[in-house]
Amino acid sequence: MAEVQVQDENSLVEYGFRRVIITITAILCALLEIIDTTIVNVALNDMRGSLGASLNDIAWVITAYAIANVIIIPMTSWLSKQFGRRNYFAASIIIFTVTSFLCGNASNIWELVAFRFIQGMGGGALLVTAQTIITESYPQEKRGMAQAIYGMGVIVGPTLGPPLGGYLVDNFSWPYIFYINIPIGIIATFLTLLYVRSPKYGEKLKASQVDWWGIVFLASFIGSLQFVLEHGQQDDWFSDITIVILSIVSVFGLVLFIWRELVYEHPIVNLRVLRNYNLRIGTILTFILGFGLYGSTFVIPIYTQSILGWTATDAGLLLIPSSITTGLMMPVIGKLLERGVSQKYLAAGGFAIFFIYSYWMYAVMTPDTGSEHFFWPLVTRGIGLGLLFVPITTLSLSTLQGKDIGEGAAFTGMMRQLGGSFGIAIITTFVARLGQQHRVNLIPNLDATDFQVQERLQAYQQMFINKGFSINESLDKAYQLLEGAVTRQSTVLAYMDIFIYLGILFLICVPFVLFIKKGSGKIDASSVH
Repeated sequence: MAEVQVQDENSLVEYGFRRVIITITAILCALLEIIDTTIVNVALNDMRGSLGASLNDIAWVITAYAIANVIIIPMTSWLSKQFGRRNYFAASIIIFTVTSFLCGNASNIWELVAFRFIQGMGGGALLVTAQTIITESYPQEKRGMAQAIYGMGVIVGPTLGPPLGGYLVDNFSWPYIFYINIPIGIIATFLTLLYVRSPKYGEKLKASQVDWWGIVFLASFIGSLQFVLEHGQQDDWFSDITIVILSIVSVFGLVLFIWRELVYEHPIVNLRVLRNYNLRIGTILTFILGFGLYGSTFVIPIYTQSILGWTATDAGLLLIPSSITTGLMMPVIGKLLERGVSQKYLAAGGFAIFFIYSYWMYAVMTPDTGSEHFFWPLVTRGIGLGLLFVPITTLSLSTLQGKDIGEGAAFTGMMRQLGGSFGIAIITTFVARLGQQHRVNLIPNLDATDFQVQERLQAYQQMFINKGFSINESLDKAYQLLEGAVTRQSTVLAYMDIFIYLGILFLICVPFVLFIKKGSGKIDASSVH
């Protein structure tokens, strides 16, 4: 790959009005991309109805976007060098905006899936490139604050999606979850072309020098893995031939991708940057952060809707206090980093606080927990995520130099997305499997000769008799109601298990974080790509 002309450290630093505009533009783009990963969740039923799609078909609306995201993220650094960062960023916004319009106008499910895939290709580039643009627009001593500003978008975005989507679906119709991107995308495109600057790059690669096989191996590895994670539980994992085949494709794709990138002169992804100890540890911690962030964002709305009977909008609004807390924490963390507080101590504190949140959720979960019981645990979650995101990001990149920083940022972005995919897949599987196990354990406690069981059945039976059902019909319905109560309780116990396991995972991370080598706490992003 042509050598990058390393610029003076401050050559891309902006001040005053220009920096404010560039920061707002990059944050808007990062928010657009992340909100779109979760906003569709609450609209899936409406999409199914209007497009005549099955449950399996409609799941592809999420899967296609996620696959495109994780394929493009590790390639963003290379693509920026090829086309120029400003041009690549603007083109990505345009692709994202145009396909948002096309998604809203899709006439059938597979049109929508195809447009969502292309939208994901544009959106995946926005995350890492926005992070790079924000970071390098700030002087060296303020780059901790720059990461905090970027982190507000990344952390708050996933929790804004469900309530925003719920409002748009309830008051308008599902295409508006895509149309809302259009005015923001148009404004962001113009601001990017007017204000964002590109670093100076060396000579571009010729078409014959491009790592086409690397792209093929990366796409087969990441794409197959993402499909397996998204569809594994609903297809009963390895009892399904498609899951088996794609798992094999993913493993071989990974092996061939690693081999290709290590031997090719112009690799699409520079794996050698992982020789850096802090980046290796940082990518693992970022994976776990994605696991906890996206996993808990996924599990709470599902629990409140399926067990507590809340609407999609109410379930989404529940997460707002957590998002606000994280947003308020970000500038505080940025200031602490500027004053020399070690990132590893902040990150260790974040993991410990996330354990407290998980244990608290474990303690308050019942089949009829009220919203007031969730408020303080979710505020605690917000504090924990605030302490985790910025320190882990700066730790990962702080001992890298020059062009390696862009590669490192791409790795951390990809691992955060994959962590979320693994988290959702594992949580979905555990809820199903643990729920079955708890149900098996609960049923022997329902002894037909037990006085309390008989009393409960008689109360249910009398309720149905009062509604006009016969004695036999009322008894059958009473047994069904009791069966439903058992299923509900076993599902709650499964969610409780999920939270305690998540908490233990985060607690185990604390000693590992404390062993990380101390970085400078500042990121020299003058030549991040």
